[in-house]
Amino acid sequence: MRHRIALRVALLVLSAASALLHAQDRSAAGGGTTIVAQAAGDPNAFNRLLAPPGARNLSPAEDGIHDPGNAGTLALQPPLQSFQLLPRSNAGNRVDWGAALSKKQIQPRWETGNPKAEPAVMDLNIVREVKGSMPDVVYPHKQHTEWLDCSNCHPAIFVPQKGANQISMAAILLGQKCGICHGKVAFPTSECRLCHSKKKDAPAQAVETKTGPEPKR
Repeated sequence: MRHRIALRVALLVLSAASALLHAQDRSAAGGGTTIVAQAAGDPNAFNRLLAPPGARNLSPAEDGIHDPGNAGTLALQPPLQSFQLLPRSNAGNRVDWGAALSKKQIQPRWETGNPKAEPAVMDLNIVREVKGSMPDVVYPHKQHTEWLDCSNCHPAIFVPQKGANQISMAAILLGQKCGICHGKVAFPTSECRLCHSKKKDAPAQAVETKTGPEPKR
């Protein structure tokens, strides 16, 4: 229990630090002090999918992402209405997007100018070993490449070379690496077991050997 409480406190501290740094960057670029005040008051400002229940799936005009002054924003379907028939999840915006994709309930357009373009799906799992007792991470290319092009991640976010990427939970929680998407447009980092899904291999059993003189024949 103490470890869980310590982890939650650490997450909140990291989240608050990230939000404050982001706000300071925005302010320095001309965003004004109002943005700093908003970010400092909301430690999860950078992570939209960790919002409290009352702030989930707001209408486009209220979500802080779309421009409320644009007439096109008001024409968008509210999330709560559009998500009603999609598979449910217990995290994020409460939609299991992977299941929705596999059931063809959603069909992401691969190219904006060509609705008939087909994705270049790559069925390859990458396993990253982690320290401690936590299960290893399995990164499935298939689910990602069904609606993302390789260039979305390579090489700017991840260098496609074994051992070339230094990934840590601290970086992810600060919105880097996997955190660029997870917590914003993909399930949040609170769902540990969705990534840490491979049990560690059992250690090899020691073989007992006896030493001594050769038996007489």
